[in-house]
Amino acid sequence: MKLYIVSGLGADFKVLERLEFPDQYELVFIDWLIPEKNESFDAYVKRMAEKVDDSEPFCLLGYSFGGIIVQEINKLKPAQKVVILGSIKSDKEKSKFIRTGEVTKIPRILPVSLFNDKAANVYSVVRKLFDPKNPRILQYFKVRDPYYLKWSVEKVSEWKFEENPEVIQILGDRDIVFPVKYSKPNYVVKGGTHLFPATKYKEVSKILNEVLS
Repeated sequence: MKLYIVSGLGADFKVLERLEFPDQYELVFIDWLIPEKNESFDAYVKRMAEKVDDSEPFCLLGYSFGGIIVQEINKLKPAQKVVILGSIKSDKEKSKFIRTGEVTKIPRILPVSLFNDKAANVYSVVRKLFDPKNPRILQYFKVRDPYYLKWSVEKVSEWKFEENPEVIQILGDRDIVFPVKYSKPNYVVKGGTHLFPATKYKEVSKILNEVLS
């Protein structure tokens, strides 16, 4: 069975490279697409979903913003199982920080130039707050197209979604991007920052082998 995987906002698959999955799965990574000018979120999700072959059973896995995307794909092409890592199951689980962006619409009015490559490097340094002990943060943060970054931040802050109880949610207890206190995850990884799939890969692999078997 194929397992389609979407990584985090701006991240490539290095953050997930050490995870081990059950042998029966063929891993298919869905790369981030650059949004078209003024493209709606629904239209973008539809394009991402084109890579999913629903003529046969499959599963979905998403990390961070990728967790939001795979839940949206699941509405278009229902999967056997949906697993999200370091992500939320509904807009009710957003942190106060993200809710501030939703209410104020600040992400929408930020200039694209703020997200240029130089700023992206600064943003990567800020991301060290998510896991200050991890020296590989810049290696994970690869997709730096300014329009994609601005668009993605907007869509995370604006996202509205009704929780699907079938979605399997795994969170780190030290994640400050999607704090565990706002959710009721199926599994909690102790000591896990937002980068827990990379830093706690053994624990996460054990969970994945349990839920995907």
